[in-house]
Amino acid sequence: MSTSELAQAANVLQQGGIVAYPTESCFGLGCDPANESAVLRLLRLKERDIKTGLILIAATVEQLSPYAATFPRKALVTWPGPYTWLLEPTPSAPAWITGNHDRIAVRVTSHPQAAALCRQAGMAVVSTSANRAGQPSAKSHDEVSRCFGNEIDYVLPGEIGSLERPTPITDGVTGEIIRPG
Repeated sequence: MSTSELAQAANVLQQGGIVAYPTESCFGLGCDPANESAVLRLLRLKERDIKTGLILIAATVEQLSPYAATFPRKALVTWPGPYTWLLEPTPSAPAWITGNHDRIAVRVTSHPQAAALCRQAGMAVVSTSANRAGQPSAKSHDEVSRCFGNEIDYVLPGEIGSLERPTPITDGVTGEIIRPG
């Protein structure tokens, strides 16, 4: 991933576009979580119901602060890292991100390219697997291209991390493991 590729991906996000990028276990699809039309477009591409909710990734806790009201120590000690937490949303957290849930799913990623994208864009980014509903997650640039063709505005080149499965999801309030790692 070159500096110009990273700058182009960040610019696409800032302009309301959708970017595919490598994450801990697969390529993800991302957009600006504050941009309702971008999120709705992403959900249409994935054939995913808005009620499901979406994960946000960030390079820092500060990038998540517009969305999550508190950050318990048990979450902070796992970040940056491949751990997604369900936390209390802020009053202004968009319903198109939380879906029909009382919590918001957030992660400070340790994947170098995903974190660099968040830093360059200056924001938390939606992070959902690059696939259509019910299909396997894309593991490479070529798989993203085969699945979505030119429906995605930009694919950030790079390598996925070493996780075999998606990141675990834990409820930060109850401690319940929602998705094991």
